[in-house]
Amino acid sequence: MQDLFTFYQNRIDLHTASMQIVKRRLLQSSTLRLVVFCLICFGVYLLRGNAKLLVATIIGGFALFLFLVSRHDALKKKKQKLEALIGINSVEVRVLNRDFLSLADGHEFRNPEHFYSQDIDLFGIGSFYQYANRTVLPEGSNTFAGLLLENSITNIKEKQEAIAELSNMVDWRHDFSATASLTKTETNNATIVKWLKSYKAFLPPVMKILPLLFSGITLILFAAYFLGYVSVVVLFLGLFLGLGITSIYFKKIQKLGHAASQMQSTFQQYNQLLQQIERTDFDSRLLQTKKQDIISNKELTSAVLKKFSNLLNSLDKNNNIIYLFFANGFFLRTLTHVYHIERWVEEHGASVQKWFETIAFFDAYNSFGNFAFNHPKYSYPTLGNNDFVLQLKDAGHPLLDPTKSVLNDFDIEDEQFFIITGANMAGKSTFLRTVSLQIVMANVGLPVCAERSIYSPIKLITSMRTTDSLTDDESYFFSELKRLKFIVEEIQNDRYFIVLDEILKGTNSTDKAKGSRKFVERLVASKSTGVIATHDLSLCEVAKELKEVRNHYFDAEIIDDELHFDYKFKAGICQNMNASFLLKKMGIVE
Repeated sequence: MQDLFTFYQNRIDLHTASMQIVKRRLLQSSTLRLVVFCLICFGVYLLRGNAKLLVATIIGGFALFLFLVSRHDALKKKKQKLEALIGINSVEVRVLNRDFLSLADGHEFRNPEHFYSQDIDLFGIGSFYQYANRTVLPEGSNTFAGLLLENSITNIKEKQEAIAELSNMVDWRHDFSATASLTKTETNNATIVKWLKSYKAFLPPVMKILPLLFSGITLILFAAYFLGYVSVVVLFLGLFLGLGITSIYFKKIQKLGHAASQMQSTFQQYNQLLQQIERTDFDSRLLQTKKQDIISNKELTSAVLKKFSNLLNSLDKNNNIIYLFFANGFFLRTLTHVYHIERWVEEHGASVQKWFETIAFFDAYNSFGNFAFNHPKYSYPTLGNNDFVLQLKDAGHPLLDPTKSVLNDFDIEDEQFFIITGANMAGKSTFLRTVSLQIVMANVGLPVCAERSIYSPIKLITSMRTTDSLTDDESYFFSELKRLKFIVEEIQNDRYFIVLDEILKGTNSTDKAKGSRKFVERLVASKSTGVIATHDLSLCEVAKELKEVRNHYFDAEIIDDELHFDYKFKAGICQNMNASFLLKKMGIVE
């Protein structure tokens, strides 16, 4: 663990040193821009009596100033990226210190009707999502959560290979995330995709040629002016003519410019993200396949997107009054940009959604790769189709502090059902969530919290945290019955690993015992596999009649008038309960 601390701290130190250099360059750049601006003003003052030199000074000075502004912006972006890289590594140091409760918890992805999302600490404060998620983009976060909820058992080996490859690509992952973090937009990707699909062009085809002809005539007039053939009045006539032509489409250009300003940052940063993917040679099949989604036979997708980003950025230049007045008046530049934007949308607009999805995929898989890198002692499950569904050696809960977590072995055969008893707080529920998370992690392709694991892929379904619903006028007991009915219906259609925690809590003990027994018999008859935790020792009797059922327990001991737990998973039936002891110990009863 100390090696990881040192690794991330060294990277923080390296990026901090680079940041100091960039800050000095920014200060120098600001000073140089101020000096150039003052020299331009001084030149205008000195040459106010010479019209030709004055115009040349203004044009040349303006071009130099724009170059310096562009250079300064590049330095600012470099500084922002270094800040992002420092932030990325700082988060990892915090999480290694078990400080992750301030990170996004994904509570919006919880769904009581899902197969397991409500039950196994997948989302919410202190959840697996909060611990493992490092996505930067909203769409990446959605993809990450979707993969955790997918409950798919296909292509697990390919997923493992992709995650293992990304886990070793630390620089690539961090650079990708830092670049993605610079994407600031008022419009989400879904809105952009919808806008591109519904956009209607408004410029006529003649605009492909007209700005070029107009610009050519303007250059000829400038040459004629400097040679003394025409007066400055002719230049101003040409200027006002150009402004007049542009003003015909001004409202529509303004509307397009507003949309462009909201999208430009997204396309600019996504272009860089696509470049990173395109330039990288991946070995794993899944990553190669995803890369192919953005590879075009004619032109690199990043180049296509960069062209669009530059066009959108050109529209944004209209916010500069000097550019708006002279560039449009003399050269119809905005009409040229709009024409090319409309042609781009017509040709590539339908492909943008796939490009966005590919970027979101890599954002999500970066989190998986990061998780694997941060847990070098975890093991990728060996996949098989043997008699055992799950075999775990020294397995623990991935959200527990590894210095305090008690590890257990767990072997369960296909079509076996374990009944787990134990005292309160002995570890039953934590163990159920441990097994459930191991299955979810294995299906996603992640290494699991175990020294060694063998796994025959199976989907997961749980009933552990059923709640009542005042909104739907629904009692706790009825909610639980609905959940059990859902499970019975699902296991008729597919193969599931079933995890249940104290079912039928909403009825009396006699009815609960009878109903629980019949439900376990129903599950066993359906050839299901799973575990059920219960305080009802009478349920353990079913193991005498059904060979598929095994009894296991977690123990508690009272030593020197204190309650002790070893949190070890054992074969048999629990004999020691602790409710009465705790009531007396806390002074609730005598």
